[in-house]
Amino acid sequence: MFDSIERTIELLAAQQYICDRKLATVTFLAHKMQKPVLIEGPAGVGKTELAKAVARALGRKLLRLQCYAGLDETHALYEWEYGKQLLY
Repeated sequence: MFDSIERTIELLAAQQYICDRKLATVTFLAHKMQKPVLIEGPAGVGKTELAKAVARALGRKLLRLQCYAGLDETHALYEWEYGKQLLY
């Protein structure tokens, strides 16, 4: 469990995800407040890997939503289909 920022860094490192204190702080606070984290950035910077590492560290299953142009909250929340996600 992410009990502190230092512990968050340790748990993510144990999952082979090395992060700086700033990212660990965001992750720790999001976990404590039970809020989501929106991570934006170019391909290959580790956005999905952070989600995978957090899920593994907390012993939770990861559900991945691939975003694309035209995806709105109705489709994302109520009409989500795994098969369509694989196509995108």
